[in-house]
Amino acid sequence: MAMSMPEIEKSLESLRLHGMRATLQARVLQVNQGEVSFLEAFSWLLQDELDCRQSRLIERRFKASGLDERKIMSEFDWSFNPKLPKNEIFDLVSLKFLQKGEDALLIGSPGTGKSHIAKVIAHAAIQACHQVIYREAHDFFADIFEATQINKRQKVNKHFTETELLIIDDLFLRKKMPDDAADDLLDIILNRYSKRKSTLITSNRPIEDWGNLLKDNAVSSAILDRLLHRGHLLQFEGKSYRLKEASKRLASMKNRK
Repeated sequence: MAMSMPEIEKSLESLRLHGMRATLQARVLQVNQGEVSFLEAFSWLLQDELDCRQSRLIERRFKASGLDERKIMSEFDWSFNPKLPKNEIFDLVSLKFLQKGEDALLIGSPGTGKSHIAKVIAHAAIQACHQVIYREAHDFFADIFEATQINKRQKVNKHFTETELLIIDDLFLRKKMPDDAADDLLDIILNRYSKRKSTLITSNRPIEDWGNLLKDNAVSSAILDRLLHRGHLLQFEGKSYRLKEASKRLASMKNRK
């Protein structure tokens, strides 16, 4: 005995076929009106389910990534700092480096767009269904410290090591680094390097200063050696976008008075 429409919809819900459930009535109507054959409608129902599952997967990966906003390339003001390495940036956003297991370092003055580009790349990777972890540097080290205190260091290290793309934003923004920062960072970078997992780091400090900042020249050299061996080094030069926005706000406030 054939099921009624409510029964079919209930069965689809039970089977967690939410994409098919959402478009079922529209597809049935198309068949009844002779617009498409049953086989065509059924194939579209399957595609509806696949699209729904992909959308849910992307949303789950965004929430798990640690990103706080969805940056896109069209929001970036290229005219403000025309000396930025535009071609190299677009190459990174294309995610070819991720597919090859390469790394990237974005180095330059504060406010020149490094974090914006890092978030654009993270968002693009998530949209392509890659696993991404984004952390500001102080949160990255805090996560490791907390995990060590509660005996979950191995779990957190695995989490940071196995994700397809790890982004550490604003490394050395805070001058005082945790005592174990050098070794903690080295552990993650060495593991990711051996597994051909892509890492992207942004910093306003030149790589020549990393040894002093990490208080260990040998460890710093080992980290940079791995990152640059299969990596892209992009220099960000120019004026600060943040100062530009602050100036606009101040001018707007003055005009109101």
